[in-house]
Amino acid sequence: MAPVVRGLGIANPPLYVSQSEAFEFYSSHFTLGTDEKALYRRLLLDGPIRGRYVGMDRKEDACDTDPDRLNARFLKYARRTAAAAAAKALDEARLCAADIGGLVVNTCTGYLCPGLTSYVSEDLALGHGVRTLDIAGMGCGAALPNLEAAAGLLALDGEKPVLSIAVEMCSATLFMGADPMLIVSNSIFGDGAAAAILQRDGAGGGLVRVLDFASGVYPSYRGQLQYRQEGGRLRNVLGLKVPHIGARTAHEVLRRLLERRRITHDAVKWWAVHAGGTAVLDQIERELGLDPRALRFSLDVFQTYGNMSSASVLFVLKRIIEEGRPCGGDLGVLLSFGAGFSAFAVLVEFL
Repeated sequence: MAPVVRGLGIANPPLYVSQSEAFEFYSSHFTLGTDEKALYRRLLLDGPIRGRYVGMDRKEDACDTDPDRLNARFLKYARRTAAAAAAKALDEARLCAADIGGLVVNTCTGYLCPGLTSYVSEDLALGHGVRTLDIAGMGCGAALPNLEAAAGLLALDGEKPVLSIAVEMCSATLFMGADPMLIVSNSIFGDGAAAAILQRDGAGGGLVRVLDFASGVYPSYRGQLQYRQEGGRLRNVLGLKVPHIGARTAHEVLRRLLERRRITHDAVKWWAVHAGGTAVLDQIERELGLDPRALRFSLDVFQTYGNMSSASVLFVLKRIIEEGRPCGGDLGVLLSFGAGFSAFAVLVEFL
């Protein structure tokens, strides 16, 4: 029996920085070369993003390069933001903490042992009997395999719903340097969390029915998109080919999913695609032959929040539900890709 998403919550850390504020800060607090400053100006002042939420007490925290303090900041804001998103999902689902039987959390922007499930289960008072699973190292695509793992936990014991949380504090991986890929990363990534509650179909209520999953891993492209350790810190690697690779691999995974379900491309009415950037969305639109308006919710999320890594795709789904208002029975696809190189697709039916 297909699981149902009963509640969907999103949250961001409280500090909001407009792109113009970010440009002013970088210009005044770091020594930038002429080319660096010109690229920051183009991305921050002339780009589509209006601003981003960041997990910092104050903007000056962006100057801190101490790995221990960065990881402490990651923990502080990741657990708070994840718990806030989860609380909203519980409220929408009209459930309480005692109703939850499983918790799956993914992140790639900080390392903890124990993982975030230990902290989030404590913050939400989920109880000692909750099943937990931490997912790390899957990058921007991880929310969708998280949902699949949550569906697996639900299949083991379908009596209690499972809470699936994607949370990223990309600001904890800010890495200054003249490399254009660093400048792009510092200009587009933001922080956020999204939480979905999965329950058995037929238990009452729900937003979407999760029909099927598909995924693919392409190690030959690993070097195009990854974090690497440098001086005890995470440094983002964002290759120029990422939009093309992401679109091509996502298309391949999607094709397998639709063929398995014997569904035509035209039958899909709603597209929740990872809001990785305008180049990414443009390439996916071309690769899939989509109408220009098909990805408007992804673009809107990118313009409003920046790229929140794995959380982004669920922000898009939330916006589709609230603003697109799909009809019951409409089919939708969630698409994401990330480190690995990996790509993921989920087929859903709106309720």
